[in-house]
Amino acid sequence: MLTAQTIEKLHQLNLIGMLKALEDQASLPNVGDLSFDERFGMLVDREWDFRESRRLQRRLKEAKLRQQACIEDIDFRQPRGLDRSVVLSLSDCRWIKDGRNLLICGPTGSGKTFLSCAFGNKACRMGYKTLYVRTPRLLYDVSLSKGDGSYASLMRRLEKTDLLILDDWGISPIGPEEARDILEVLEDRSQTRSTLVASQLPVGSWHDVISDKTLADAILDRLVHNAYRIELKGDSMRKVLARP
Repeated sequence: MLTAQTIEKLHQLNLIGMLKALEDQASLPNVGDLSFDERFGMLVDREWDFRESRRLQRRLKEAKLRQQACIEDIDFRQPRGLDRSVVLSLSDCRWIKDGRNLLICGPTGSGKTFLSCAFGNKACRMGYKTLYVRTPRLLYDVSLSKGDGSYASLMRRLEKTDLLILDDWGISPIGPEEARDILEVLEDRSQTRSTLVASQLPVGSWHDVISDKTLADAILDRLVHNAYRIELKGDSMRKVLARP
């Protein structure tokens, strides 16, 4: 039986997983048949699993994914140009380890956001720091940070994020100041961190939405030439799911 002193010490040491494992072991009828090494191994495993679960929940919370999506829930049945083998090969997150990018393009409702969040969810599960943000909101936050003194802090956070998901890319024209901000974000991450961009526009049209063509060249050079691509097509998934 666990003593009050032992329970208190485990709480103070924040060994909550080990405490729960000890409580479970105390209720096992044949626990005496287990060796010390077996029992201790079970305690360590439970503590490890408990901490990993907490870290995962923290990463998911910080990622701010727009949708609760998983790779396992992706619908490959609809004819929208989504190749199962490509998605599954990317789901190992090796592209994030290698600092490569992923570009997802397709019409409204084709599932870009769901797919982006599914990759974000998998990245969190694989231990990568992830952040989802709509591109207009990111530009707003960067502009705001310049006025309230948090610019350096924001840029450091973006630089250290393993996977930055930029949704709604090119939904409105990008002016010179906004383009410079985007370039600063991408420059800090180039070749070392991964960026996932989701857009209604095909990649070939991205240059046109950036007003300063010199900055457009620099931005696309950092995004496109080191990227995998997924191009979706077909009817809106919202319409498909709404059909009786």
